[in-house]
Amino acid sequence: MQWKEQILDLPPYQPGKSTDAVKREYGLDNIVKLASNENPYGCSKKVVEALQKSVQALEIYPDGHATYLRAAMAKHLRVNENQLIFGNGSDNIIQIISRSLLTPGTNTVMATPSFSQYKHNAVIEGAESREIPLVNGEHDLDNMLKAIDSQTKVVWVCTPNNPSGVYIPGNRLVSFIEQVPENVLVVLDEAYFEYVTADDYINSITLLDKFKNLIVLRTFSKIYGLASLRVGYGVANPEVISALEPVREPFNVNTLAQIAAVSAIEDQEFIEECKQKNQAGLEQFYQFCQEQGLNYFPSQGNFILIDFNLDGNEVFQYLMEHGYIVRSGKALGFPTAVRVTVGSKEQNEGVMAEMKKLLELKSQQVR
Repeated sequence: MQWKEQILDLPPYQPGKSTDAVKREYGLDNIVKLASNENPYGCSKKVVEALQKSVQALEIYPDGHATYLRAAMAKHLRVNENQLIFGNGSDNIIQIISRSLLTPGTNTVMATPSFSQYKHNAVIEGAESREIPLVNGEHDLDNMLKAIDSQTKVVWVCTPNNPSGVYIPGNRLVSFIEQVPENVLVVLDEAYFEYVTADDYINSITLLDKFKNLIVLRTFSKIYGLASLRVGYGVANPEVISALEPVREPFNVNTLAQIAAVSAIEDQEFIEECKQKNQAGLEQFYQFCQEQGLNYFPSQGNFILIDFNLDGNEVFQYLMEHGYIVRSGKALGFPTAVRVTVGSKEQNEGVMAEMKKLLELKSQQVR
């Protein structure tokens, strides 16, 4: 068979190790996973109650239009229903956008390091990826603008950025979008939107009337705690949504996911509580890093990137063997760092205790 040449050397997405796999491999009874930016507090009780009542008619296809979810989301965001597209996670919408706009001979602009699936999908479509290095964890918006030319189809902006956690202030974001040509789609990936506490972070939904070439991506996988059900969505001008819809797979959001997402939207008190606990958790890590003399990026997400000035894989391995799964920065473009999901107060204290032991061990070896 003649496979696309560009996929022959393309590595598949590598998820972190599961807790069960680590338990088996290292003979551990308890594992805390702080690697995939999941919500340590799970999901709203309203979601659990709704799902318990809904395990029936599994032989019936999902609602391909996501009618109830569409209505609930439109009301929550104060947008029209025809401004929404839903996906099997926001990754699915990234795939839909790439498939709709990117072809051989075109290019797409993005920051690096950032979410790997922007480039991954560009490679599959045979398009050129123009990667602009972060500056102190931030998008270099000026050089991203310079990279745009007549063959640019999509510009990806991740704010807060994964893996650095750094966000783009509202005035800078607006200025950037104003300078992007109107025939280039600007994708704002806001997977961590609900965690943000910065006063100058703009609610980008308010920009959609002004910028017809803008789409905002958000997800139920993070603060809503529905990662296993895979629900993401995009919000844009109706013309953009209409162009993307034919590329969306039929029935791409399953029935239980739609039910769960509707119930999740209804419990904003739970979301606010998670947001506050996350901020308290970040402060725990900030204090630890300052006490230990470790560099880090202040984060607007539910994770923190910490530079140990050691091989990131070594830090990852040590913590895993001691019951904590984090993400090595080596695969994320920060080779001496690890990215740690903010857990509960007790989980944070536990992983920081192991980090301290590692640092003390390394200090003794130097002596």
